[in-house]
Amino acid sequence: MWVKVKNQDLEIDAYLAKPETPGTYSAVIVVQEIFGVNEHIRNITERLAAEGYIAIAPAIYQRQAPEFEVGYGEDDVKLGRQYKVATQADELMSDIQATIDYLYSLPEVKQEGVRTIGFCFGGHVVYLAATLKDVTATASFYGAQIATWCPGKEEPTIFRTQDITGTLYAFFGTEDPLIPNEQTKEIERELQKHNISHQIFRYEGATHGFMCDRRPSYDRAAAKDAWIKVLDLFSQKL
Repeated sequence: MWVKVKNQDLEIDAYLAKPETPGTYSAVIVVQEIFGVNEHIRNITERLAAEGYIAIAPAIYQRQAPEFEVGYGEDDVKLGRQYKVATQADELMSDIQATIDYLYSLPEVKQEGVRTIGFCFGGHVVYLAATLKDVTATASFYGAQIATWCPGKEEPTIFRTQDITGTLYAFFGTEDPLIPNEQTKEIERELQKHNISHQIFRYEGATHGFMCDRRPSYDRAAAKDAWIKVLDLFSQKL
């Protein structure tokens, strides 16, 4: 179902999914690709709820394009990227924190820290959000430009690695044209340098968007394996 997450004078549209059985549950924030909180992202949210999590997907383009949702065509990619480059790291972090606060306001949510999962640009955003004290586990899928760029900032997001406090799993395809393998190695080196609890998973032959079964780049074997690893990460006592 759709809910509103308040962040000062901003109301963020967010898709919320809960387990069917009443009880208290751990929470997960799902962060969209450049295509909005579309069917794929809503499906991920529902899958997590089926696994026993309260999951929520906030619209990270709320300030620029409320109710933004597109497909995967050339024009859709162009528009999604246009909104991406106009985002600001401080606003993204603020919106994720507001989403955490919203989750903690729900009586069904355990007050134990929050997990995050993000895809594409969302994979970059959750890497940023991993520096928030309430984030205990992060699953970052093919987050492009982590090593080279940060929304609205001069220093790339990779320079914030030292501030990550929880465990981070990062997933990449070896044939991803948007993320050269050297950048994956650079991220890995930085995580190691700062003794961040982490694992890097590389899928041979997989490309950008391999988790999305609505895109031609979908890789069934890689997606299945990665999902198992995500659930393992989220089930850990962190």
